[in-house]
Amino acid sequence: MAAAPHADLTGIRVFARTDPQQKLDIVRAWRARGAVTAMTGDGVNDGPALRQADIGVAMGARGTEVARQAADLVLTDDELGTVVTAVEEGRRVYDNIRRFLVYAMAGGAAEILVMLIGPLLALPLPLKAGQILWINLLTHGLTGVAMGAEPVAPTAMRRPPRPPGQHILAAGVWQRLLVLALAVTAASLLAGVAAQAMDLPWQSVLFLALLGAQLGVALGLRNRLLTRENLFLPGSVAVSALLAMAALHLPALRSLLETEPVGWSGTWLAAAAALAAFLVARLLRGAFHRRA
Repeated sequence: MAAAPHADLTGIRVFARTDPQQKLDIVRAWRARGAVTAMTGDGVNDGPALRQADIGVAMGARGTEVARQAADLVLTDDELGTVVTAVEEGRRVYDNIRRFLVYAMAGGAAEILVMLIGPLLALPLPLKAGQILWINLLTHGLTGVAMGAEPVAPTAMRRPPRPPGQHILAAGVWQRLLVLALAVTAASLLAGVAAQAMDLPWQSVLFLALLGAQLGVALGLRNRLLTRENLFLPGSVAVSALLAMAALHLPALRSLLETEPVGWSGTWLAAAAALAAFLVARLLRGAFHRRA
């Protein structure tokens, strides 16, 4: 049916033989109700409505140049099913950005907290500048890039659309970030305090524990822990762990970073810190998964 001039257009589900002005009226009516609107079209007359909608979708093969220029998204294969694929990919990218922000900001906050709280626990100068740089290089380098290639979550397309004005760190992300930062801080400092009590090179143990805890968080935030997709992430974590050990044993890196071997006892303390951070990340991933 055609749209009546004064009808509640949002209460009608099917329109037929609409003219360009009526298409504009339909889009504006839904936008006035706060809805996110999408408009598909291929003709010259569809141009105004495509431009007015939040997301204009034009046909790339049979569509006119006017429609393609007015649209935000052009379907090169003219298949509406491609829109579903595009939405799924968009949700994957958005989820990975949020996951990386949680990981990176929690790790950065933990490093600051370790430097502030360490002296209060009789750990003067917890980390040297070179050690902090090495931690950031290994955690935000290969591992950070690998997190961006994580596959889409199985439930991604079953979640309702997020509110358009929602901040990227909303919906529980801030809370998760703070809890992870505190967990990494606590696990690392406990390892350092225990190493000091055991007369081990506590600063090197703390360095290894803080780095390991952040790598544990990277693995713990995965949607599917044992998936064979994106093997780059566990591989990058393994490489970063090996480079962390190299910083304690290779003479050139030891001299540069002012570290020393920590022995098996120190290694187990660092591994315990990594495991603790990993477990906290897994628990939080489950708790916030529906909201994030």
